[in-house]
Amino acid sequence: MIIEVDRVTKSFGSNLAVNNVSFSVSEASIFGLLGPNGAGKTTLINILTTLLKPDSGRVTVDGLDVVRDAAELRSRIGLAGQYAAVDENLTGFENLEMVGRLYHLPAKLARIRADELLSQFSLAYAGRKQARTYSGGMRRRLDLAAALVSSPRVLFLDEPTAGLDPRSRNDLWDVLEQLVANGATILLTTQYLEEADRLAEHIAVIDVGKVIAMGTPSDLKAQVGSSILEVVLGKDSNVETAKQALSPLAVTGTRIDFHSERLRVIVPERPGLVVDAIRLLDQHQIEVEEIGVTKPSLDDAFLALTGHGVGGLEDE
Repeated sequence: MIIEVDRVTKSFGSNLAVNNVSFSVSEASIFGLLGPNGAGKTTLINILTTLLKPDSGRVTVDGLDVVRDAAELRSRIGLAGQYAAVDENLTGFENLEMVGRLYHLPAKLARIRADELLSQFSLAYAGRKQARTYSGGMRRRLDLAAALVSSPRVLFLDEPTAGLDPRSRNDLWDVLEQLVANGATILLTTQYLEEADRLAEHIAVIDVGKVIAMGTPSDLKAQVGSSILEVVLGKDSNVETAKQALSPLAVTGTRIDFHSERLRVIVPERPGLVVDAIRLLDQHQIEVEEIGVTKPSLDDAFLALTGHGVGGLEDE
């Protein structure tokens, strides 16, 4: 295990931001911290990268204690925060060259490394242009490239694709997967359930400072139940009445979610489920446009575990 987090707690005044959190991360893998705004993800990243000291507990990264060995550890890790930390007045090449020099790379090697990373992140064509001319996706890629200048063994990414369009997000996912294939270890925080599902081999779900579930994406989905009943209601249908009608079908203790004009009900898989749902809705005079049964997603797992969506809390 290249990252070990053991019973870590951190408070800010009366706010308990991280509450007795423990997990470990294996080498050459992607580990996801999944949770809503305000759950404690960024606080944890700051502790893992030596920017904050925990109130209690212990963290080691690559065999080094994040408090006792902070200075040595900083030369082995890379960090890309929620916002692209680039100097807009410098070119992309100059940004990366400057980071290389801050890592005490010889001038020639810093320039070579800058060109390598510009090529790796498909920025070579814009490398000599000022960063102020870059799109949001380009800045994000440049920021990630800067985190890799020193070829770190461990890379920490705090919501790396926040605000990116779908194409830029997919391009960045490809880069991250290639980094892991080359031996890097990545710990990332995200609110994008699709991102965690695709990238992370293991996930810790954190809510209100505590880890409430941990496992592979498949493990977490399995906690939801076997099936999801999805119903698109007619335009004039009453949502609360529809929820009441379908409640006998739902797994005990789960709630019926309504999002994007669609009801989603966690149900035990069995024959005749759709027929029974249509019958119950018809008894309550609820018009149905579409109905079907799907397998649970990570979104369903998160909702079942936390009781709210990923935007359910205040910003950290």
